[in-house]
Amino acid sequence: MNTSNGQIRNNRLGVIILAAGKGTRMKSEKAKVLHCVHGRPMLSFSIEIARNALAEKIIIVVGHQADVVKANFRDEDLIFVEQREQLGTGHAVMQARGPLEDFSGDILILCGDVPLLSAETVSHLLESHAREQSVVTVLTAMLDDPFGYGRIVKTSGGDVLKIVEEKDASEEEKKIKEFNSGIYCVESSFLLQAVGEIKDDNAQKEYYLTDIIEIACRRNLPVRAVKVENVQEILGINTPEDLRRAEDHMAGISRGKEP
Repeated sequence: MNTSNGQIRNNRLGVIILAAGKGTRMKSEKAKVLHCVHGRPMLSFSIEIARNALAEKIIIVVGHQADVVKANFRDEDLIFVEQREQLGTGHAVMQARGPLEDFSGDILILCGDVPLLSAETVSHLLESHAREQSVVTVLTAMLDDPFGYGRIVKTSGGDVLKIVEEKDASEEEKKIKEFNSGIYCVESSFLLQAVGEIKDDNAQKEYYLTDIIEIACRRNLPVRAVKVENVQEILGINTPEDLRRAEDHMAGISRGKEP
């Protein structure tokens, strides 16, 4: 929904970084977001992205080894909130409602285990969200086989209808190649209302943040998807193999070329 005079809305920005996961597939006792890529804890990359975007508030949702994660970033100007039970991404965002009660603007939601995301991609997401005057904008990508990822369900005209998780998807929905990165920009007042409406009636019995898409659509609010061309940027780190892949990718960037 473009404005007739071409102006772009310039909202204040807050950031929520989801960093509560245990990361059992990493086969390590260390909190997943503290595993290093190119000599730095993964979480530090998301914090850097938030700072580059000039966020006024940076809220980090911690859970597994919360005190250790906090201790690693104790000198930073960050707000930590704790997710004591791992009940899904929607539940994680709910924990950030307190620090955002008096905040008005947009909320960028990042994942603490996605260290390859570029500042340019985030800038493009925020610019598109403002230009289209969306309530929710989700960052997506294409894969021939996006097994395990939530699929982006759209109308024939390209409007986003919902995001359906792998375990809840029909056979037809599983054929969709466009998938959810887990990275969003959301208007703050809508986000705080919507997370309170999320239910856990799904295969995982979790509170999915993805449900805010359907909530927005039911209210006829604008929802958009922005595709990232380099799918490597948004792939999360879940296994030691993923960590090695990210390390190789980062090493290639430092040498001035893509690996």
